Amino acid sequence: MELKLSRETVPAAAVIFDGVQEQSVELDYILPDYCPDIFRLIRCDVTPVVTERSFSGGRLTYELRCDIHILYCGEEGSQVQSVDQHRTFTKTVELGRDADSPRVRLAPKTENVSFRAVNKRRLELRGTVSVKIGVEGQQEQQVISDAEGMNIQLKKRSVSFAARRLTEEKTVRIEEEMELSAAQPDISGILSCRCTASECEVKLISGKLLAKGEADVHILYMGGEDVETMSFSLSYSQIIDVEGLDESFGCTVAAEVVGFDAAAAADKDGSSRVLRCEAELRLCCRAVKTASAMIAEDAFSTVYPCAVEMSEIKAEQIPEIYDESFRHSARLAEGDSVPQTVYSMWSTPKNINTRIGDDGRSVVISGMLVYSMAARDRSGMIVMPDREEAFEETVALPDDISGSAVSAEVSTRETSYEISPEGVLAAKSDIAVKLSVYSSDSIRAVTDITVDDSARKERDGDYAIKLYFGAENEDVWDIAKRYSTSVDAVMEENDLAGDRLEKGGMLLIPIVS
Repeated sequence: MELKLSRETVPAAAVIFDGVQEQSVELDYILPDYCPDIFRLIRCDVTPVVTERSFSGGRLTYELRCDIHILYCGEEGSQVQSVDQHRTFTKTVELGRDADSPRVRLAPKTENVSFRAVNKRRLELRGTVSVKIGVEGQQEQQVISDAEGMNIQLKKRSVSFAARRLTEEKTVRIEEEMELSAAQPDISGILSCRCTASECEVKLISGKLLAKGEADVHILYMGGEDVETMSFSLSYSQIIDVEGLDESFGCTVAAEVVGFDAAAAADKDGSSRVLRCEAELRLCCRAVKTASAMIAEDAFSTVYPCAVEMSEIKAEQIPEIYDESFRHSARLAEGDSVPQTVYSMWSTPKNINTRIGDDGRSVVISGMLVYSMAARDRSGMIVMPDREEAFEETVALPDDISGSAVSAEVSTRETSYEISPEGVLAAKSDIAVKLSVYSSDSIRAVTDITVDDSARKERDGDYAIKLYFGAENEDVWDIAKRYSTSVDAVMEENDLAGDRLEKGGMLLIPIVS
């Protein structure tokens, strides 16, 4: 009887590029005439962001903007001054090949920054920014899904995968003016602006995607001689057109902050009591249609010698996603190093790593948490120091979730602090984690079977049943393959309920032909 093979096409995720690019950032800045001389440097932040990206002909091009924010005190008084500059770079990556609908991930971060005052009127900065780049495409691969004839036996499994995916991006600009309350002093200078995008609410309406969310804003400003804080949210609601989208797709929208700017403006009385904000967000939509297929993991013939070709395929898996949270505590200062006044404190995760725990039932999350504060030291000067604290947290996976790969988005919800009667400054940070757990990185699948019907397998004797001592949890398939018999025959002869042995013991192995 002729061997008949059935094949299934499975889209496989193909890694086109995975690497890191570095960009040096330099600034040689002479203060304009209206700025006071530099008396003391307070802080420098370099924030990198990818503003544009395009993919064509096997080449990725992106625009990298580095926002530089330097704070210093002038010689006259303790009024804080700011210097804001931007550096833009065009970067290209030769990927080696083209791809349809590639999935591009660009993650910029500041590696190191050093800055100094060359003299009272001149600032110098040197730093490095890195961009982690990941580009994935899709390739179709045929695998064996069924076979009959030539006494062939197949070990099959069901595999779920992303059969089709759609991506779309939309830029959103939000402008809003916030008027100070009567209890807040006039704005004399902006110290820092932090803007983070919260999770989007997504709805599918008539083939279009409705994305609603908020951008959370935290402002530090000088109000007279003291530091003041403001916190508020900017709301948005956007329709995103995604060609080919329907209810069979699962959709997610991730919001990224591309830029944020805040400036003081005069109210009707001419006082600086209005905060004018402008935020730019990029909404990244990803829609995935899932499908499943039966594929062969292994094959053999009970009668004839056969050759099995195997291939490692990386089907794009649909991750299980769930939220977790934990609290981190740190001892930041004590004794004379504790500031006289702490106006505000916040924390930022950095260098996050995730891995599946050794038990296979947990996720280990590690990295650094950077605690920052705006304070006044014991000499009366405004200071804004950073303190890095390492952390490692183990999160147990739910009983119905197991995986071999994991990724995590880590953010901080709230940071609090206290100064004890003993003079110790301690901080606590509530950390939110969104875990994506993947069931498998790759799948071994049969791609071809060749049976040699010119010869039959030789047996070591003429018998119908053989005795075998099985081990607990042993796979029945491995036993059947060892003795060139069928899985069904072994299970029926021994009244087995599952495809693995519940306990060790003697088995009867029927020999089939």
